[in-house]
Amino acid sequence: MLNRFAGKKVLVTGAAGFLGSHLVETMLEEGAMVMGIDNFITGNADNLSEVESENLRFIEADVTQPAGNYLQGEVFDYIFHFASPASPPFYQKYPRETYLVNTVATDALLQYLQATNPEGTFIFAGTSEAYGDPLEHPQKETYWGNVNPNGIRSCYDESKRLGETICGVFNRDFEIDTRIVRIFNTYGPRIGAEDGRVIPSFINSALHKRPMTIFGSGSQTRSYCYVSDLVEGILRLSLEPRAKGETVNIGNPEEYTVSQTANIIWREVYEESSEPMIEHKDLPGDDPTRRKPDISKAKELLDWEPTVSFEEGLKKTVEWFSR
Repeated sequence: MLNRFAGKKVLVTGAAGFLGSHLVETMLEEGAMVMGIDNFITGNADNLSEVESENLRFIEADVTQPAGNYLQGEVFDYIFHFASPASPPFYQKYPRETYLVNTVATDALLQYLQATNPEGTFIFAGTSEAYGDPLEHPQKETYWGNVNPNGIRSCYDESKRLGETICGVFNRDFEIDTRIVRIFNTYGPRIGAEDGRVIPSFINSALHKRPMTIFGSGSQTRSYCYVSDLVEGILRLSLEPRAKGETVNIGNPEEYTVSQTANIIWREVYEESSEPMIEHKDLPGDDPTRRKPDISKAKELLDWEPTVSFEEGLKKTVEWFSR
């Protein structure tokens, strides 16, 4: 590693989550002193069991409360706000917690940074769901989206969009260095078996020789980014001087239909040409039909693009699930 964060004090919310734990692990390898926070609504303590370090402190707390209540004056160079349920089954189970963590907690943490270190940097975990069921393809950061403001997914989609608004206000009006990463579908070790998204669901079904559930026809598309590529993009976004106030897509632009994904995963699990068992169900409300990031901005601004192929990433993910 490059020790790009050597000696820096870093706060990661959602530290026990899939993405948060990988971010914590990489930050520690990069020399940072990390404080992780999670309330374990969807986070898993096991995700941090392999990343213990004398430079890691952990607090169990609800970040929708005033930040001073649990941070008690700690000063951070970077705050990475990644605390939120991120899969449909979880944010639909916890809709209020989801919209509060992306809005109230974002405002509270930005107020805390403004009071304790106005020169610090705030990175907000945005989402490709901000584009909704997009009418533009692929999706650029300049696209405003096609989102149902009162649908079954809106507690997540719209609260992430409001979180972006809050970051913009603090950047423009209060000169706080805020940066937004719009995260596209990500996978890898530590993603929960009950996450509900395509890749963990299909791997889990294949390993247990159960039918893979495809919602709708399976012609809808997704683009999958391996977790190490995503984390590297986030770190570059947080460090690039020109990225102050910017919003950047981080994802893999390779596009697969859901049906293609099912076949690829089945072959990865069984290394054979047999067809997977498929069960079709009705498409949920507001499910996006196409999803693919335009990463031109990430390439130009961050000199970033994914390096892990879908085949390589799937192999690592299946091995982890098998264990």
